[in-house]
Amino acid sequence: MDPWAIATYGYSAAVALSFWPVLRSLLSPIPLNAPGLSFDESPYFDTSAKKLLKQHYSRLHGTLLFWKKKASQYRRFHFYCLLWTIPSAVVLPTVTMAIAEKNSSRLFATLISGVTAVLLAFHRGLKVEDNYKSFRHGESEFYDLYRRLLDRPTTLGQSQLEQLDAYFKEVEVIRRFVRSAETDNLATLDEARAKLSANKAPIKAPKAPASQQGGANNAGSR
Repeated sequence: MDPWAIATYGYSAAVALSFWPVLRSLLSPIPLNAPGLSFDESPYFDTSAKKLLKQHYSRLHGTLLFWKKKASQYRRFHFYCLLWTIPSAVVLPTVTMAIAEKNSSRLFATLISGVTAVLLAFHRGLKVEDNYKSFRHGESEFYDLYRRLLDRPTTLGQSQLEQLDAYFKEVEVIRRFVRSAETDNLATLDEARAKLSANKAPIKAPKAPASQQGGANNAGSR
């Protein structure tokens, strides 16, 4: 059997099978890691503050699951693209030199070129690396803030009320950052309102010509 045909079938099978981790991240749910000792065991907050924190975290649970799933998807697809595009830069010139009409070498070279072009197009079009960094950064920033609140709450404020308020505000900033990255930096409603209010300059009455002003002054002097 033609060795180039064997290489073509083998390459196709390897590309398809190695896509399984990416496909699994798309289809399977990804659970959050166990947070460890949380608000109930914290000695820094009273019962009412712990209740507020737990309610706030429960509302964020779905968002954290979404961030982790998206970060996992983009991460796996990013490394999948690197796995098949970087080696092709080395293999393809060698294969091109060995192309002949009587075997499957041309088909093998075309397959490598096609797979590389498709993966690069999807990687660039979906902004895989940027989205992976954004979701992973948002996830990491939240858990850093979460641990900071539990371990060193005085860095967020002196009183318990100040600490909770600063924590909620920081979480809101992180969520806005990830949402902005997710929507590819499209203008949000808040930005649209800010621009609209900035453009609403007060309307000034037009000034009368100098000749009319002079006539009015003369009439007044009479």
